[in-house]
Amino acid sequence: MTLELVRSVTDLDVGDHAHWVQWLAVVSGAALLVWRRTHPLLIGLLAATHMFLVGVTMPGIMGQFSLQIVYFSAIFSAVAWARSRRTALLVAGGVTLFMLLWIAWQLALGTGIQEFIDGANENGSEGRVDAVLAGVALTFLINIVYFGGAIIIGQLAWRSARQRARLQEQAETIAAQADSLRRRAIVDERLRIARELHDVVGHHVSVIGVQAGAARRVLDRRPADAAVALSQIEASSRDAVTQMRSLLGTLRDIEATAHEADAGVDGYVGVGVDGAGGAGAGPTPRAPEPSLGDLATLVAERNAQGQRTAYTLVETRPGAHECVTPPIGLSLYRITQEALANVTRHSTATSADVVLRVVDSTPTGSYAEVEVTDNGRPRLGTSGTGLGQLGMRERAASHQGSADIGPRPMGGYRVRVRIPLGENGLGECND
Repeated sequence: MTLELVRSVTDLDVGDHAHWVQWLAVVSGAALLVWRRTHPLLIGLLAATHMFLVGVTMPGIMGQFSLQIVYFSAIFSAVAWARSRRTALLVAGGVTLFMLLWIAWQLALGTGIQEFIDGANENGSEGRVDAVLAGVALTFLINIVYFGGAIIIGQLAWRSARQRARLQEQAETIAAQADSLRRRAIVDERLRIARELHDVVGHHVSVIGVQAGAARRVLDRRPADAAVALSQIEASSRDAVTQMRSLLGTLRDIEATAHEADAGVDGYVGVGVDGAGGAGAGPTPRAPEPSLGDLATLVAERNAQGQRTAYTLVETRPGAHECVTPPIGLSLYRITQEALANVTRHSTATSADVVLRVVDSTPTGSYAEVEVTDNGRPRLGTSGTGLGQLGMRERAASHQGSADIGPRPMGGYRVRVRIPLGENGLGECND
């Protein structure tokens, strides 16, 4: 279209070429842009070749606005879409250098300089610069801006696309890391609950076993003692079921959270212990988790069941054990519970000692420590799986603590776990 418009206004320098040849030159140049994204470097070279051939044979056609846009777009695409930056810049620079040399060749051996002289004589030059020098400088400046602009804009487009790709990649990486951290947190919580279940079941089952054996031995001779033992079995089993329901409810809440997160739902209705949910149904209230303040009760229950156990509290200031953070307190309680259950299941001990130490502001730092010792030997035929001791060590390691578990040189067995409290280990007691 622009070719016919220009032809109607001025006389084009097309030699003796027919109209269809002129149209073929324009259409063939425009057709190159179809493959500018799939083969950018090849199209850039073909466009430069097209510009040279048409410029030599039909200078008026090559100078048309439409073909100038085609050549500019081809060079821009070669820089913006090429995979290899070095190759793209070499091709674009080579094309630019070739075109400048071609212009210099036209000016030196062609009629370009004579046209500047004739135009200055015909129109009357009023400038302060020589007509030839001004024409040559202006020609080179226009072409440098033309080709350089295509290269610079193409490079800017490539950098912008690369930055967008990197931002998208970073966003995907952050999303994947967040999902991985979420799943890791769920797995860690499941492991924690598994350890809790192991400790709860192990402790209560060992108590039930001891009381059932005692009831069986005195059932015929002392029915009253047997009834006491059976009542203790009942209480222990009820306590075990209550704690297991609480832990299983927590596990179900975790499963619901994981399911809702995978489904992309921001909020969900809490699932109770019995699996009931729906509008207006919240999570079932759970029993509070035990703390260091419950160790005395744990020892008292064992004494009531006929398992002689002593409890000693050592602390640098009164009430310090009540200010130990709940996670540390729960871990030390469960470790003590598992250690006492192991005494019942696997030892011939007749007594055990539990010592809780809460030490604050010492040269070695603040810490909470529990030590369980007994006076027995390993009971034959009761070797365990080792999961109990592994759980104790894992609980200590989760708080950067240390665990010393094994037989004592003078007889008996000892479990000693120390957990550093750190700067904020005593919670509100630091205020």
